[in-house]
Amino acid sequence: MLKLGVPSKGRLMEKPFDWFKDRGVVLRKSGADREYAGAVEGIDGLELVLLSASEIPKELAAGNIHLGVTGSDLVREKLAQWDTVVSELALMGFGQADLIIAVPQFWVDVDTLDDLDAAAAAFRKTHGFRLRIATKYHRLTRDFLREKGVADYALVDSQGATEGAVKNETAEAIADITSTGETLRANGLKILDDGLIHPSQATLFCGATDGWSVEQKASLQNLRIQLGL
Repeated sequence: MLKLGVPSKGRLMEKPFDWFKDRGVVLRKSGADREYAGAVEGIDGLELVLLSASEIPKELAAGNIHLGVTGSDLVREKLAQWDTVVSELALMGFGQADLIIAVPQFWVDVDTLDDLDAAAAAFRKTHGFRLRIATKYHRLTRDFLREKGVADYALVDSQGATEGAVKNETAEAIADITSTGETLRANGLKILDDGLIHPSQATLFCGATDGWSVEQKASLQNLRIQLGL
């Protein structure tokens, strides 16, 4: 039996249910009192498990579930060398959002990462501490800025409304997910021209199959055929 992890609440649950239904696999909750469990119709050898979207990457990596639907940003953030741990089976075409670097709109001379690098060096020289970037995405932001040669900064953790960190004076810039950019603009922020870290969307992932049984591998192949993958 293969275990499929799907987000347990709201549109993050409804959209995957619709996606699978369109391909002949019906996913259902077992009942309001057992939101962690579900039922599957239309294919054999598949069990539904409802989890939070943020739990799914680690559950995949641990082998507690075999397949999982979650944001591509979450997998890359939570799993080091993610592509050696899980594989992408399908981009699902919903849940699109960009992880970006944004700075205050009044920084008129800062439009690119090179500009940010220069501003960060000047900021440290003036203030005696590193320019702060608020984010929930430490791994992705750090790796991106290292690759782009930006060095004089410090990441600060944000578990609330990251867009408000600059107004609240807890950071000078942010790295966060955005769909339309409206909330950024409302908080006086602009996206750097080359500040796209990762274009995220809901993705069907598969865990490492090395330890799977023959039956589980056959179930995966049947599922791929059913889903047209």
